[in-house]
Amino acid sequence: MNIAAPLTNPASAYAQKVFVLQGGGALGSYQAGAFQALREQNIEPDWIAGISIGAINASIMAGNVPGERLKALSSFWNKVTVHLPVDLLMEDRRETNPFYRSVSSWWVSTFGVPGFFSPWQLPTWFQTRGSAGATSIYDTEQLRQTLLDHVDFDRINHGPVRLSLGAVNVRTGNFAFFDNKEIKIGPEHVMASGALPPGFPAVKIGNEHYWDGGLVSNTPLTYVLRNGADIDTVVFQVDLFSAVGPLPQDLEEVEERRKDITYSSRTRLNTDLFLERHRLRRAISELYARLPEEAKADPEIKKLEQHCSDYGVTIIHLIYRNKQFRSHSKDYEFSALSMHEHWEAGLRDARKALVAEDWRMPPSAEDGLKVFDLDQRTRSRRHSIGASNTKTRPDGRVFQSIR
Repeated sequence: MNIAAPLTNPASAYAQKVFVLQGGGALGSYQAGAFQALREQNIEPDWIAGISIGAINASIMAGNVPGERLKALSSFWNKVTVHLPVDLLMEDRRETNPFYRSVSSWWVSTFGVPGFFSPWQLPTWFQTRGSAGATSIYDTEQLRQTLLDHVDFDRINHGPVRLSLGAVNVRTGNFAFFDNKEIKIGPEHVMASGALPPGFPAVKIGNEHYWDGGLVSNTPLTYVLRNGADIDTVVFQVDLFSAVGPLPQDLEEVEERRKDITYSSRTRLNTDLFLERHRLRRAISELYARLPEEAKADPEIKKLEQHCSDYGVTIIHLIYRNKQFRSHSKDYEFSALSMHEHWEAGLRDARKALVAEDWRMPPSAEDGLKVFDLDQRTRSRRHSIGASNTKTRPDGRVFQSIR
């Protein structure tokens, strides 16, 4: 993975740059590759929000100085990859051999991933009822040391980057976010965000236990749109499961499709909710602007000002759609080969998405939102939400005004 020096910053028109990272296990190196493309353009985050493997990537980014982030990500992903005994025997055929990927996922299921998780030494049925070993298949304690080796938690808690990690409270079933603007973040918060049952045990924080946030929502986009500062913002959302896919033809494809649907981001739902709120705030803005100055002096009426909206949000949406990895085990197939392929795919897709210039200026306060998606034909496309004004450009890209 060649790491290029940063050159320009096409996102400089935005007051806030946010990275939103979905869960997806072994597919997570795709996010690292996408970050490399952003780094090449000198785009650094003001805020990173992640869930599950996205939380791990997010903590590594936030917990390192800008110039060291790619190095730390590369170190982490090389540490948690599996080198199989058959690697040398199948060196020329691994990429297209489904048997190799089956062996790789079986190996991980049986022996775990170095620096990440391993089967309990004592079988589950011999463990004390209620213990971590009795409620999970794997021990994830080694992940704590891996995080400490790659993340400066003092920097996370005292540095300039906001970090938000999604988890779910096991007892209440409620979604929870660990945000360094509100609490001190430690390794346990990152591990809680990725504690997917029944594979991984719940993580205790205070008096509560937490599981993987993907059980409730596999993307922190809603949290970002609801809790972001009211300033022009560009969101780079990197997803590892696609909501759109082919009709399954056998049971393995059914399981893969089920997983894709379960863990895909509901971007349209999230953006529709944002626009509904934005329209209301714009109406308040227009109403407030028409009030006479003597009315604005009233303390009760002046409270309306905090609900006004004069900013725009752009979302650059990248979704991993590599057909080569159509397998229900793709999220736990941690071979070194797959890791490098995921990374290169993220780098390639993000570079293509950043070439377009239309996203580089924030939408007007009246429009409120623009969403760009790299579609399956690898062309940047801006989706409409609500009423739209559609235009097709000579290069075949479709752009629509969002109101």
